[in-house]
Amino acid sequence: MPHTLTAPVSIQSFSDKSKRPVILWLVTGVVMVMIQILLGGITRLTGSGLSITEWKPLLGALPPLNEHAWQHSFEQYQQIAQFKKINYNFTLADYKAIFFWEWLHREWARLMGVVFLIPFLIFIAQKRLDKQMIKPMLILFILGGLQGAIGWLMVKSGLNDTDIAVSHVRLAIHFMCALILLGYLVWFTLKLAIPAQRIALAPTAQKLNLLLLALLFFQLIYGAFMAGTHAALHAPTWPDINGSFIPDGMNVRAQSLLHTLCYNVFTIQFIHRMLAYAIGIVTVAWFIQSGKAVRSTLLYKFRSVPLLLVAVQITLGVMALLNSLFKTGVYYAVIHQFTGMLLLTALLITFYLSNRRSTFI
Repeated sequence: MPHTLTAPVSIQSFSDKSKRPVILWLVTGVVMVMIQILLGGITRLTGSGLSITEWKPLLGALPPLNEHAWQHSFEQYQQIAQFKKINYNFTLADYKAIFFWEWLHREWARLMGVVFLIPFLIFIAQKRLDKQMIKPMLILFILGGLQGAIGWLMVKSGLNDTDIAVSHVRLAIHFMCALILLGYLVWFTLKLAIPAQRIALAPTAQKLNLLLLALLFFQLIYGAFMAGTHAALHAPTWPDINGSFIPDGMNVRAQSLLHTLCYNVFTIQFIHRMLAYAIGIVTVAWFIQSGKAVRSTLLYKFRSVPLLLVAVQITLGVMALLNSLFKTGVYYAVIHQFTGMLLLTALLITFYLSNRRSTFI
């Protein structure tokens, strides 16, 4: 039985009064990053990501304000392959519809910068942040800035005369960097909000939790590959893949291994499915193991959340796949991505709660 303290501790005692505004600020940041990732998913799935062909971090905060400006922006979009090959029949009204999602995605990023920077300066002036807290916050700010630059490099990969979409590899990098930023913020929030005496010492559960995080890391990458290559459209069947467990189209011998793993749509979908099944099995094992913790611990009380999220996530994945040929598939895909983000957050929380020695950032 793991050694844990069982004395009840109220949520008010999680931190002293001076830290509560900081914790609230960090939680707000977590929610805003989640919304930003969700907006990114909507932008991608609605084909809106290439609608703005310029990167103006400051001057681009305002959308076109008159008809002439709108027409100029539309004319710039008409120069790229996505318009010429797919959206050649777009009217200005159609363009405005896809412009909205990309603009909102960028605008939300700017808002996050403001929400981070202003309270950060206020908290320093109020001496609510000690020296050990300032450095991680600066790293967080730098990561946010780099994420914006990575996002532009992703968009730039589709602004040409040949590609109708951005590189799915760059899309995956952009997506994973956003999740790393989210994870960093969640972890730091936990360090401030959860006292050491509320953390269980459950090494076996922690090892299974770490395995789940590793599997989920690759699963999220392949989720981005699925979205970026539209792999679901090539095999919208389940539980088989176009009538087979292992699809014939993987063509491992005809291509290099790296190319097959990153570019072959059947291989991408096969790996994405297998990782989902593996995560499901390991999650059940982790749930059983974490159930051995003392019932008063936060780990025991929270252990049902990852199990529920995995079940919902797998179900949504199947529904997104089966509906990928229809408009409803977009809605399932967006919720599927959002649930994956919640699962990552939940597993980070349980990992933190299962190791009393979790002191690193």
